[in-house]
Amino acid sequence: MHTFILFLLGVTSVISLAFIIDRGLALRRNVILPPPVVDSLERCQTRSDVNTLLRFCQQHEHAPLARLTTAAIEHLEWAKPDNVEALQTRARHEVSRMERGMVVLEIITGIAPLLGLVGTVVGLIDIFGTMAGGETEAAAFAKGISTALWATLSGLSIAIPSLVAWSIYNKRVETFAIEMETQLDTFLRRQYPNENAN
Repeated sequence: MHTFILFLLGVTSVISLAFIIDRGLALRRNVILPPPVVDSLERCQTRSDVNTLLRFCQQHEHAPLARLTTAAIEHLEWAKPDNVEALQTRARHEVSRMERGMVVLEIITGIAPLLGLVGTVVGLIDIFGTMAGGETEAAAFAKGISTALWATLSGLSIAIPSLVAWSIYNKRVETFAIEMETQLDTFLRRQYPNENAN
């Protein structure tokens, strides 16, 4: 049983590491907010500049900012409130995509210490079971305690990096979402100069 718990902890650590690396690569600034798209958005002052901006967005179509900007451009013939509403819906979808996999890190943060604790308890039960059978050698008892506590240490060693990564990535998603909202709000204000008072 104790070996099975340690096996589960090993699997949990591999899953955690995989998602930490995956989200770390996916949530880089250059991936979410490509500099060419950001620069083009800042230079896009009027409707005549939109085609240039659209070309940059198509070149970086895998970037959330580029996809949102493309959606805003496609709806420029709509009234501004309708375009904003459609963009907000699309933005929630993009944020959800950025958060993909983070729930796994959150779950691992919770279950890894519990698995470690279960492993420790099982180990202690085995030790005291052995003692009840008449084997009370101090060295064997100390070794058994040490082995049991390794499960707790393993669980914490998995949970702590998972929690740190989850916190960093969660904050990063929030920051990127605010930056994209700011960029696109400025873009729409320029494209609807007569509606800014509304």
